[in-house]
Amino acid sequence: MPHDIATRIKAQAVLELGTKFLISYFIGSLMGALIVGRLRGGIDIRKLGSGNAGGTNALRTQGLAFAAVVVVIDVGKGIFATAVVPGLDLPLIGTDPQISRVWLTIACAAASVTGHVWPIWHNFRGGKGAATLIGTLLVLAPVIILPVLLIWSWVFVLSGYVGLATLCGAMTAPLYLAVTRLPADQPLFSYCLVMALYLVFSHRSNITRMRAGTEFRNTRLMVFRSRAAAANDDDTER
Repeated sequence: MPHDIATRIKAQAVLELGTKFLISYFIGSLMGALIVGRLRGGIDIRKLGSGNAGGTNALRTQGLAFAAVVVVIDVGKGIFATAVVPGLDLPLIGTDPQISRVWLTIACAAASVTGHVWPIWHNFRGGKGAATLIGTLLVLAPVIILPVLLIWSWVFVLSGYVGLATLCGAMTAPLYLAVTRLPADQPLFSYCLVMALYLVFSHRSNITRMRAGTEFRNTRLMVFRSRAAAANDDDTER
């Protein structure tokens, strides 16, 4: 009898965790760039620019207004999956007190990022996950956002590379937590470290292009830029 009770409790825990993970994944699979593109006449930005279904490619190929809506959707789904889904009292599933709410929340956050990268609704071809990750961190640890954005901005204005800035910003999160929150906040540190390593993996093509000198570089916003780059910008404006 005790064994049967323990088995039922374990099954309920797996059911809640699995169901909420899938819900978060399905939410993450709602791609902002493709939703807005469909509303704008069937634009698929995966066929344009860098081929990435994210805010940066949306900005380069479709303009600021398009990109802004994309970012709001992508950040918003990370917020919703992290802040709302873990606390849902689902019919026939309920809430299992045996499950750590912290780890459940982190699992839902990770699922939303996974959905953005490999969206079931869009043939598993999505973005790189940075905006959705930011949405999850706004819920999990808002204090991280400021140092992450400061490092992102600093690297971007010095290098002109969005990809490099994103990688450095992502690595800032686990480093910040290692210095300020360990060992007390191990789950959050683990999440940020795994996500940072994932972003390095997802940006491997950007890294290859940067090493080859073919990556898009926004020289207009660089603090220190070469005279050749400045002259090229002036010629473009004319």
